[in-house]
Amino acid sequence: MRIGAHVSTSGGVDKAIDRAIEIGAECIQIFPSAPQGWGFKSPDELAIAEFKRKAFENDVGPNVFHGIYLVSLGSDDLALVERGKASLIKYLNTADDLGVDGVIFHLNSHKGRGFDGVFDQVLGSIQEVLADTPYNTKLIIENSAGMGNHIGSKFSEIGMFIRELSNPRVKVCLDTQHSFAAGYDLRTKDSVEAVMDEFDRDIGLDHLMAVHCNDSKPDLGGALDRHENIGEGFLGTNAFESILAHPAFMDIPFYLEVPGFEGKGPDAENVQILKELRRGVN
Repeated sequence: MRIGAHVSTSGGVDKAIDRAIEIGAECIQIFPSAPQGWGFKSPDELAIAEFKRKAFENDVGPNVFHGIYLVSLGSDDLALVERGKASLIKYLNTADDLGVDGVIFHLNSHKGRGFDGVFDQVLGSIQEVLADTPYNTKLIIENSAGMGNHIGSKFSEIGMFIRELSNPRVKVCLDTQHSFAAGYDLRTKDSVEAVMDEFDRDIGLDHLMAVHCNDSKPDLGGALDRHENIGEGFLGTNAFESILAHPAFMDIPFYLEVPGFEGKGPDAENVQILKELRRGVN
């Protein structure tokens, strides 16, 4: 497994690789545009070339994009759904340009219509996105924390999309904090084993492509998306030792999305904690 982090692209997409090197990240997740807005400008050829050169020369990868937070394929506002599809298509095309593996995105809310009420709409939207994007890129569904009307907090819900889509490009990102907040206990070796057995039954371990590695501010089942630094939340360091030791994660990249010990986002200290835990289980 590789230990990485979400880093900023401020100053140019290639600067993300510089920041990865600064904190010791072996792989990165980035927003190629502002996560709270629709605006998007594709990187120019020089920035693309520099990103690819730096990533190759410094062995930083596999790398992924995170989709903007406005994507809501289950919305009752069809114009919003169309904008969400267009955003994912732009991101996947840009991922192909940069040699980035894929785009992680949230299924978001059913807006009160229930999972069954939006399933076909979300399914069809994903199919359209896949049809209009490069085959070598992956569309990666992230599990949710179970907040409000958000879908995808249950492995069984994600599994329904995986089975119906039956497309090798559709993968899953497991967020440790979201899982814990949704009621999946990851604090011990036995509980991690049970959770991953359920993941395998409902989704399939072959669909697991990435892990968002975050401790949790809320306790088990708290249904809130609130990340904490490794070892400072309700999961605790022992949980991550158990997670890193599980064979399902042996070849899976881990991306930190923690607040950082100085409140500036994923940092060298969090990266080092995970590297030390990895060293202990190898």
